[in-house]
Amino acid sequence: MKLLRKLRRRAGNQPADDPPDPRTPWPTQPVPADAAAAAGQFWHAWQELLPDVSAALGDREPQRVEHRMCAAVALLHPRLQFSLERGQRAAYALVISGQEDPELRPYTDAWLAAAPAEDATWEYHDSVPAVPDPTEVTVNLGDHRIALADVRVRATVDTAHGVVDVAVHHPALAQLDAASRSAMTFLPLDATLGERAAAEHLGHVDVVDTEPSDSLGLLQLRELVEQLRR
Repeated sequence: MKLLRKLRRRAGNQPADDPPDPRTPWPTQPVPADAAAAAGQFWHAWQELLPDVSAALGDREPQRVEHRMCAAVALLHPRLQFSLERGQRAAYALVISGQEDPELRPYTDAWLAAAPAEDATWEYHDSVPAVPDPTEVTVNLGDHRIALADVRVRATVDTAHGVVDVAVHHPALAQLDAASRSAMTFLPLDATLGERAAAEHLGHVDVVDTEPSDSLGLLQLRELVEQLRR
């Protein structure tokens, strides 16, 4: 299984052919005062875009609609991120995320409340969901094919704070540059737990070049965090 996160971009009017970089300042854009009205504007734009989005995904060329999707999401809030994913209940999922920023929650709440009913083609999420089985995921990163099944994690439960501190290991991490290494530290955790659970229940996150002797697989980490949440 491969992640369909080919369109994961921050809203705004950055040129469509520029790579996304969360450290890069975005041009100043007005923040809507009325979250519900902004959500309505987004869903109107989405309905107009939907035929082209469906055609682009069918042709496996999501970049064709990237710039227009950025503009549509910016109607909701310029600091939101979006992605087009494989769905869990439908063929595709549209995800609009504030990356757990409480200032953005009213906008994603309004967006999800105004969403159309899910159908066989589309489902909608206000945070990046966990994939059903992260051990089936392979990530292509430059010349590297990284199987998440080979990720091992040392997990230390901090019961006082209700979080799990983790150290992530994969044999390929030592071969990656700093940016790719950072991405491949957090991507397996988000894929395993989902963005919201990872933000709420992970504490310190480190990377280690040697597999810890007491390490867990990703599904074991999911079970551990689910027990903590309960």
